[in-house]
Amino acid sequence: MREDELARMLREQLLGTERPVVRSGLERLWKTGRGAAGLALSVVGGRLRGKGEGLGAADVHAISQLVTRLGELKGLAMKAGQILGYIDPTLPEEVRGLLSVLQTASPASPFAQVEATLRSAFGERADVLLAGLQRQPVSVASIGQVHRARLPSGTDVAVKVRHPGIDEALRTEFRAAGSGSAFASVLLPGAASSVRGFLDEARTVLLEECDFSVERERQETFGRLFAGDETILIPAVEPDWCASAVLTTRWMPGQSFDGFLAANPSQAVRDQLGVALFSFYLGTLYRHGLFHGDPHPGNYAFREDGRVVVYDFGCVRIFDPATVLAFAALVEAVRADEVARMREALVALGARPPGDAEGVATLRTMLRGFFAPLLERGARPVHPGAGLEAQQIFKDKLFLAKLALPGRFLFLFRLRFGLYAVLARLGAIADWGALESQWAAEARQRGGVGA
Repeated sequence: MREDELARMLREQLLGTERPVVRSGLERLWKTGRGAAGLALSVVGGRLRGKGEGLGAADVHAISQLVTRLGELKGLAMKAGQILGYIDPTLPEEVRGLLSVLQTASPASPFAQVEATLRSAFGERADVLLAGLQRQPVSVASIGQVHRARLPSGTDVAVKVRHPGIDEALRTEFRAAGSGSAFASVLLPGAASSVRGFLDEARTVLLEECDFSVERERQETFGRLFAGDETILIPAVEPDWCASAVLTTRWMPGQSFDGFLAANPSQAVRDQLGVALFSFYLGTLYRHGLFHGDPHPGNYAFREDGRVVVYDFGCVRIFDPATVLAFAALVEAVRADEVARMREALVALGARPPGDAEGVATLRTMLRGFFAPLLERGARPVHPGAGLEAQQIFKDKLFLAKLALPGRFLFLFRLRFGLYAVLARLGAIADWGALESQWAAEARQRGGVGA
């Protein structure tokens, strides 16, 4: 059976299954045998990494079972599988294809629970929403699931409902020895074992994602910022049908990333969309001091009119003007290959850069790896594996501990590596360094972020 056909069948199977979130820490540990994210790291990352193409039937079956198990657990386990599936180019393509199912599919919360959540949020008004709600979800993610619905006005909407008990399950996992650390290490190799702040940041962000009132505010903010954009579309929020466990937005479908690539779009279209995504994920940092920290391909869809829809604003981080200026200075220092300026920028960011010759050399290699696509002048594609050299250095726990990077940069690293992986698959060609340098220069001219 072809890899894409197997992934499609697995996705349909998962979406057609109902299973409540496992809340008990002991039961979650029993189901994995070693803790949530650790399962994905050890089974996928350890046994299959570097094995190459052409996996045997037994391996494919094992990965399919793993995907099902990670999807059942939701939370850290499912997120770890999502990230490994699109950010790690050393995994065999068959493995990445099956893990990509987790971007939009897992067993759904039982519909009785969905109905109970809606009634708790809206009281008697819930009958109006339930009357036009499709029972089977169109996608199921690690924190919630999305059902298509039609409001009495005739407006088609997407109703995102939080999995009951998911916040409790996440807290349990972060309390369990090793689970939170393993997840943080998926985001950034060696992170949690060397920088406590990274683990705290991962916990904060994941628990924030459980509050859809926060996500609603963030989505409305991005909607205002991109209201006039020619390429990026942000679904409008329906405020009358939102609550802490429910987020309702306009129904704005499109083609999946894999479906878009399978249609073999022209190079011009690839370039246009690549620049638009690069600008959306990184340009907003310099212009507005915030960024959408979750660039996995399940969070956007491609429209026939050449535009791309961006979903899921649960993972958004905000930086003050001084931090944006320091980061802009770091970008220019790395592009100019001036180590003294790199160290100055890192100090301004709250880190402790090394002063010895060996440490400085390691720091230079790490930063040039982190910003790799920006270093070559002129228009060019992003190479698969961009940033891998930096990720290897991040595994040096002693170096990372001495560097003392603030935990708030965890998702900025994850964003960068994830975006490189997406742009590499897209095959977009642009002068990435010139684009980011332009945004950095504009930020310095303004003295910080814009309105």
